[in-house]
Amino acid sequence: MSDQTPTAHSVRIDAQPGSASIRLDGNEIGRDVVGYTLQHDIHSALPQLVLHTRQAAGTLFDAFAQVVVAADAPPVDAIRAFLRTINPIELEQTALERDDLGDERYDLTRAMLTQLTDWAEERGATS
Repeated sequence: MSDQTPTAHSVRIDAQPGSASIRLDGNEIGRDVVGYTLQHDIHSALPQLVLHTRQAAGTLFDAFAQVVVAADAPPVDAIRAFLRTINPIELEQTALERDDLGDERYDLTRAMLTQLTDWAEERGATS
């Protein structure tokens, strides 16, 4: 992977249920795109656009872009790896200290799942 600063590209997405027109630097690229994810952290300079493409034998993409490849399958290995790093004592203690912990049945489980989600989002933001 290059250490170069990402280059901004002009992106225009005109989407309706069932179809989308996607232009990158004025060029229509939506023919082989089956989906997209647009993410923008307001503290980051540029949004990130991930294009999900068909795996056709003859796909041709002729343009410059910073590329992120997304798999259609769930990231099972990443989930397993994340869960293996969790210290159960730390998880329980942190969940018990949450301000949003209730006193109803299953609230501790809910707090633990919420805490795992928070940790996953923090680690995802730093990777």
